[in-house]
Amino acid sequence: MLSETLTNELQRYAIGPRIRTLRLKKKLGLVQLGAHTGLSPAMLSKIERGQLFPTLPTLVRIAMVFGVGLDHFFAPEKDKPLVAVVRKGERIRLPVPAGDGPPAWLFESLDYPAADRRMEAFYAEFPADAPQSEPHRHGSAEFIYVLSGRLSVDVDGEESLLHPGDAMYFDSSVAHSYRREGAMACKALVVTAP
Repeated sequence: MLSETLTNELQRYAIGPRIRTLRLKKKLGLVQLGAHTGLSPAMLSKIERGQLFPTLPTLVRIAMVFGVGLDHFFAPEKDKPLVAVVRKGERIRLPVPAGDGPPAWLFESLDYPAADRRMEAFYAEFPADAPQSEPHRHGSAEFIYVLSGRLSVDVDGEESLLHPGDAMYFDSSVAHSYRREGAMACKALVVTAP
């Protein structure tokens, strides 16, 4: 059984209604589509009504009948503006680095449902017992806004200490690392450009 978060994410793509639209445009009934795909009409009906989410092989069978790629079912609709809402309870908290030791920071993606995004936004927390992060590089730019606590950011050997309300923009293709300062955990918003 899928979690509520996964169910909500899958429903957002409206795969069932997209299949129904394709089927009706071709003037096919469920029985006819079933004959072409090898799937039962009952299964196809459940998929179209959003009661069942197809596996990728099942979706490929359906896509082949209509001559579309898998991206047809996942690409945003062209006539609608991109809007992605991420509820606090839907976010997943991930440690960096992953593993058994204490993480240097924990992050939650704030924009994961947005396809083809030009930036990525994260809520980051640097726990009170967090070690300094390993130097890393990615993308082309990073922006940090400190919400609480203090954060030292080292960019190519030059350190900047940020307090609540401070912001920093830097070239993230250069080696950089983070270190929480003081006894309190630090919380920040981080935006990166790929």
